[in-house]
Amino acid sequence: MTKEEFIKYCSEINIKITDILYDKLYKYYELLNEYNKKFNMTTITSYEDVFLLHFYDSLCINKTGYLNDKDSIKLLDFGTGAGFPGMVIAIIYGNINVTLIESNAKKCLFLNLIKQELKLDNINIINGRVEEYSVKNREVFDIVTCRAVTSLPMIIEMCTSSIKVGGLLIPLKSNIDEEIKIANQIITKFNLELVNKIEYDNSEMVMFNYTKVYEDKKIDVSINLSDSKIYSGKEMINSSNEVTINNRVELF
Repeated sequence: MTKEEFIKYCSEINIKITDILYDKLYKYYELLNEYNKKFNMTTITSYEDVFLLHFYDSLCINKTGYLNDKDSIKLLDFGTGAGFPGMVIAIIYGNINVTLIESNAKKCLFLNLIKQELKLDNINIINGRVEEYSVKNREVFDIVTCRAVTSLPMIIEMCTSSIKVGGLLIPLKSNIDEEIKIANQIITKFNLELVNKIEYDNSEMVMFNYTKVYEDKKIDVSINLSDSKIYSGKEMINSSNEVTINNRVELF
């Protein structure tokens, strides 16, 4: 993929890549390859593949049409690895405040290096786990996304509580149809509504709207992060520190 092809592809999904933005992405590409020699960040390293399979793929979230709709958006990207898709979104969209969550400390060092080198002030990097972060940051984000991290049921269990009412969960995955069938009960339990499924290249993204249906009362829920366990499929994350949650029961 040449520079001209990248700019053309992005224009087709309503993203204008200026010379300044391209230069930032190219610096990101150089630092990724340099850091990759010390630590295993990605197996995709050529210029053509990084710009197509990492940068362009990350920006395909704009096919939802949502990133251009608001002046200010709070976005959470968890399991971000080397910064995909969240870091790329932060570079292109100054109006989006991006929080990246990554459990690998070495990858977080790299993410902080990118933030510093590119002088990005719209990004927050958390070295931790999304299931713990979501408990402490309820209904904060307009968009929660991730890219090829785990099964759809587990994604829903781990992060839904951090989405604002009316906000969106947009996981980027492949072969999503079967996972949607498996996750049907969990989708309903967490008050998510499937509003769109978009195919692009060899991947897909689904867009869930988070609604909130509740009775007007307070419910005590026990949460203990030290004893928390994450399961795949239909099982839930156990918890036990007491918290009071207004209006409805949430399971993590």
